[in-house]
Amino acid sequence: METMIPPGTPDGVGEKAWLKILSGYRTPDRRRSVRELAVTLTGFVLCWIACWAAAHYGYWFGLILVVPAAGFLLRLFMLQHDCGHGAFFGRRRWDDWTGRAIGVLTLTPYDYWRRAHAEHHASAGNLDERGVGDITTLTLNEYRTRSPRGRLGYRLYRHPLVMFGLGPAFLFLLKQRLPFGMMRSGALPWISTMATNAALALLGAALIWWLGIVPFLAVHLPIVLLAASAGVWLFYVQHQFEETHWSKPPEWQFPHAAMHGASHYDLPAPLRWITGNIGMHHIHHLSSRVPFYRLPEVLRDHPALADMGRITLRQSLGCVKLVLWDEKAKRLISLREAEAQP
Repeated sequence: METMIPPGTPDGVGEKAWLKILSGYRTPDRRRSVRELAVTLTGFVLCWIACWAAAHYGYWFGLILVVPAAGFLLRLFMLQHDCGHGAFFGRRRWDDWTGRAIGVLTLTPYDYWRRAHAEHHASAGNLDERGVGDITTLTLNEYRTRSPRGRLGYRLYRHPLVMFGLGPAFLFLLKQRLPFGMMRSGALPWISTMATNAALALLGAALIWWLGIVPFLAVHLPIVLLAASAGVWLFYVQHQFEETHWSKPPEWQFPHAAMHGASHYDLPAPLRWITGNIGMHHIHHLSSRVPFYRLPEVLRDHPALADMGRITLRQSLGCVKLVLWDEKAKRLISLREAEAQP
C-alpha cells in the first residue's frame, strides 16, 4: 500500500519516514521530567489542602478549587501515561515505579493500564481488533444488524451523560479495581491492581481518620470525578472525529492509522499545559516514546503536521454526535445520518 504524503511536507516524506524523523525527539530531559512531576504534584496537593480548608471552616465557595485540583490530577495521569510508554525518564525501572506511585492518586493500576493501553496503540483504527483500551465503536452495518434491544444499548452507551458522566465514574471507581480481561497477561496486572487497591485503602483510611469522612468525600470525590470525565473526553476526541481512520488488514497499516486515526486537538495554551500536550495525539501515536514536553518541538520544527486531523475546542463539541463508522463513506457519522440513509 502506498503511503500518503502529509500535506505541506517535502516531496517523498511519507508516513514511514516520519518514524525516523520523530525518533530524534525521543530522548527525555530527566531534570525537566523531575520538575514537571514536582510542579504538578505540588499544585495538586496545595489545591487539595485549600479545598479541605474551605470545607472544614465552612467557606464552601472555596470548593471551586476542586476544578484546578482536578486539572492537576488529570496532568498527573498524563505523566503516568508517559511513564507507561517509557518516555518520562527513559529508564524502565524509574518510569514503572513513578507510574505505580502516581496510579494510587489517579485510581489507575499502572501495570494493568499499561498493558491495555499498549494494545490500544498497537491496534488503533483496526476494525478487526476493537475492544481493548478503546471506546466501543460499531460500523453502520453492525448497528443495523443488531436487535432493537442491542441498538438501544449502544445508543445509551454513547449518550453524553453515560459517556462522560456515569462511564468515567464506573471506570475509575469500580472497573479498575479488578483487572478483568487480563487473565492471559500474567500475574503482574493483578498484582499491580491489588497493590494499588491496598494503597488506596490505606491512604483513604488515614485521611478519613485525620480529616473526617464528610470533608474527605466533599473534596476528593468531586476532584476524581471531574478529572475522570475530562480524561475520557480527551480520549474520545482524540479518536472519535469525523475524518478519523478505520480499516481492516491488509489496508490497515500502523503508520497510516497512527497519523490519520488520531487527531490534533488544538487547545488553548493553558489547556495544553494541564493536559500534557496530549492533544498532539497523531504525533504521540506515531512515536509514543516522545516525552510530552517535546511534542511542541515537533510541531515547531515540522509545522506541516499541525493541520493533520486538527480540531479546535469549538469543533470538538460536534464530535459527540459521531457514533457509527460508515465503511462506504470512510468516516464517522451520527445516528441521524444513519437513519436518513436507505
